[in-house]
Amino acid sequence: METRRRIKPGMVILNIFIIFMMLIWILPTLGLLITSFRPAEDVAKTGWWTVFNSPLKFTQFTLDNYREVLTKRGLGTAFKNSFIITIFGTLLPIIIGAFAAFGLAKIEFKGRGFIYALIVGLLVVPLQLTFIPILRLYNNLNLSGTFVGLWFAHTAYGLPFAIFMLHNFFISLPNDLFESARIDGASTWTSFYRLALPLSVPAIASLVIFQFLWVWNDLLVALIYLGGTKDVAPLTVVLANMVGSYGQNWHLLTAAAFISMIIPIVIFISLQKYFVRGILAGAIKG
Repeated sequence: METRRRIKPGMVILNIFIIFMMLIWILPTLGLLITSFRPAEDVAKTGWWTVFNSPLKFTQFTLDNYREVLTKRGLGTAFKNSFIITIFGTLLPIIIGAFAAFGLAKIEFKGRGFIYALIVGLLVVPLQLTFIPILRLYNNLNLSGTFVGLWFAHTAYGLPFAIFMLHNFFISLPNDLFESARIDGASTWTSFYRLALPLSVPAIASLVIFQFLWVWNDLLVALIYLGGTKDVAPLTVVLANMVGSYGQNWHLLTAAAFISMIIPIVIFISLQKYFVRGILAGAIKG
């Protein structure tokens, strides 16, 4: 006879808790999505949940809110700016961090441990301490209010974490693998390009998610280094201005907020299969 699996009370409680937390996260997002499609007069009179009272209310949904924020409120340009800022603000620290992490993990040289400890120590340095000296330097170099200046800032702020995360993965790779490649005539570059990078895809994918979300959702760094430059302002800056200028126009704010959420959601869903593997990478040395 087959033995039936006993359902442990602890697992039931855990599953109920997970479902409850999932609903807490989903309900505000669902409300935001529904409100973004509702006309302004409906938003002012009734809550978003009232659309479920009558199926006819779904036929009143409109795209006018999205058209207005994309064309008249400058969100289309801000969306493009956020893309430009985030793409390079993500790629640069990952590329540089991968080289640095591999060198610190697999190349023997004097002072390697000290350099790695110094980089890890930078993780605890508050960003606010760097704003004034870097902003003064940017003003002297005419980098304030430019994409290039913001790319450099996000690269510098993201590098310590990128090196720390990738170093933990690279150091967990067996040294015998790289020694065998070296015996076969592979150079350091070949070992890095042909062996380390393909094996580190989960860790790199997780790092892409972290860095992309941080840069995309950043407001403080963009405000400091871009100032009032509207031509290069990202979504977060434009949204902050909309909250101050159009605080009562909830139908526009929800449409703008949901536009800013689309790309991070797509990125996370696309790379989620690597996420847990990358987080655990290097935690247990096999």
